[in-house]
Amino acid sequence: MSTLPRIVTAAAAAFAMFFAAVQPTVADDDQKYTENEIVDAAAGFFGMTTEVVAKAVERIFRDQGLPDAYIKGEEGSGAFVVGLRYGSGWLIRKGRAPVKVYWQGPSVGFDVGGNASKAFTLVYNLRGSDRLYQRFPGVEGSYYFIAGIGVNYQRSGDITLAPMRTGVGLRAGVNAGYLSYTRERTFNPF
Repeated sequence: MSTLPRIVTAAAAAFAMFFAAVQPTVADDDQKYTENEIVDAAAGFFGMTTEVVAKAVERIFRDQGLPDAYIKGEEGSGAFVVGLRYGSGWLIRKGRAPVKVYWQGPSVGFDVGGNASKAFTLVYNLRGSDRLYQRFPGVEGSYYFIAGIGVNYQRSGDITLAPMRTGVGLRAGVNAGYLSYTRERTFNPF
């Protein structure tokens, strides 16, 4: 009689493991942000009306789709042919605690000036937070302004970042460079 309960228990455990393996715990889209969620979060962060932010977000969503994370923070940059950018903020993902993140990087080009800005970056194909900590090349002269918000794309492998920036200062020109995202603050931009 004691053998039958052990067989039933083992069969139930095997069935439970099989069912858990084939049943997704959370659908992919449930871990992504909708356009309305991003517009509300960015508008609150930038202190702008949702209508203004919606114009920039609509363009990014049309180009990239639903993001699976975003970073909100502040940064400063300056350049005279060679430039530097430093920033810090929080990586926000659904169902997870915010994670502090830093970024820094050099640039070179026909670029002069300085600025301080708020940065709200949409993150695509992140999957794991550790995948963020790397270099992301970008070309600053290719970005566009929509309702006073500057937007450009940075890519590394299949991960795409779409920083939206608004701030004060004067910086004009075109440059190419990269941003390194790190867990800890560093003053070494390389």
